[in-house]
Amino acid sequence: MSLNRREFTKQSAVAGAGLALTGVVGALATAPEALASDEPGAYGKGHGHDGEHGHGGHGHGHGVGYGQLVADLEGVLALPAGFSYRIVTHSGVTRLESGEFTPSNHDGTAAFAGPRGTTYLVNNHELKGTRDKWAHPVPLAEGLVYDPAASGGCTVVEVHRDGTVAEWVGLAGTSTNCAGGRTSWGTWLTGEENSDRAGVNGMTKDHGYIFEVDPHDRRANRAPKPVKAFGRYDHEAVVVDPKRGHAYLTEDASNPNGLLFRWTPPKGFEHGRGKLRTLADDAGVLQAFRCVDSGGRFVDDLSRATRIGTVYGVDWIDVPDRDGRATPVRKQFTDGQVTRARKLEGMWWADGGTYVVSSYARAESPGAAHDGQVWFYDPKRRTLTLKVLLGVNANPDQDGAFDGPDNITVSPYGGLVIAEDGEGVQHLFGATDSGRTYPIARNDFNGSEFTGVTFSPDGETLFANIQEPGIMVAITGPWRRQPR
Repeated sequence: MSLNRREFTKQSAVAGAGLALTGVVGALATAPEALASDEPGAYGKGHGHDGEHGHGGHGHGHGVGYGQLVADLEGVLALPAGFSYRIVTHSGVTRLESGEFTPSNHDGTAAFAGPRGTTYLVNNHELKGTRDKWAHPVPLAEGLVYDPAASGGCTVVEVHRDGTVAEWVGLAGTSTNCAGGRTSWGTWLTGEENSDRAGVNGMTKDHGYIFEVDPHDRRANRAPKPVKAFGRYDHEAVVVDPKRGHAYLTEDASNPNGLLFRWTPPKGFEHGRGKLRTLADDAGVLQAFRCVDSGGRFVDDLSRATRIGTVYGVDWIDVPDRDGRATPVRKQFTDGQVTRARKLEGMWWADGGTYVVSSYARAESPGAAHDGQVWFYDPKRRTLTLKVLLGVNANPDQDGAFDGPDNITVSPYGGLVIAEDGEGVQHLFGATDSGRTYPIARNDFNGSEFTGVTFSPDGETLFANIQEPGIMVAITGPWRRQPR
């Protein structure tokens, strides 16, 4: 059912007055000098133990964030005083249970509560092409392989309370596993950001699908089966509405820009462990979004929005051929049918809807240039509200401003935590409810992006990855609720 102009005008007035002020994130200032905390947080003396690298010192104050970042003597992570990190896995250094090295190119990650106080993390490995192209592809573990020619997949990392770690393969033989999403029933959905057909670039099976990985049950991961009902295209993130059952999926693509999708389950379908495997390839309805402004005018690209609090109404348009057999899915629509955006990346379900990242916009987008947007889609109102807008970072090689948001998570301490995949200096940074931003970590190891940002189930540890060569870190410290 489409929103008519009267319905949308009423809803956008409500959303503009409410959503822009509530939920996880409000408005972000975009001036570079406004994109860093100007007051130190409250933190105590840091310490390290058994491989932990601490940032000592005392701080006083109760401003936004945790204060300035302190350079790391080990040259890995700069953190605020009082915080410390441990390296959990390191490609080419740490090893799987089977003896092979941890695969490289860490990407999307989610954390799950394991038995006896352990934490399970499912970690994507964004490896594209054939296995010979990489020193450390995901090993072809027996029974867990989709396409033996492909180098990507997921590992499951088990972190014990005493800091010991075990790691094993959860999925192998997939391509370019970038982002994904955690489900309410305790599994991980991993997306292939590559849609090569069998016979192309050395692949023996079609790619461009979502796969489910269960960290709790190794047997459930045997004989991997793509969720073809979700469509075949360059997948980024996916979330599932726990109330209505819809899946929302982002596509990172250009020429033309990618789409936000919604999958509606068939009547009578109920989500749960192993249920996605039972779906027919054409089950449910896959649709792409179409936005209109408060005047009922079609919005061709999200880069048209230039103000925090912009609210669009959303309709959903059926995808003609979700498997893209003759034409890629995003090219099956004519101008005026759907709304597009450059680099639709991370998503996270919270506050009754989903937060959606568009990483940047440049000449490939028809609207204004920017260095990052975060939107909130409210499925009840069917509105999309701009919550974060990062202005173009004029000096990305200088520490301070942030650009290129990618993976995101909702913080148990309020606001969002965002992994930066921009130009120059790379950060993890936070955004408060009122829109202030503050640094959490800086990559002092190399220029690689941060990925896979996620909190442990108890909220005490922030896990994140340095994508290349592939390092997972666990950050702990005096976390506290951020002011609004």
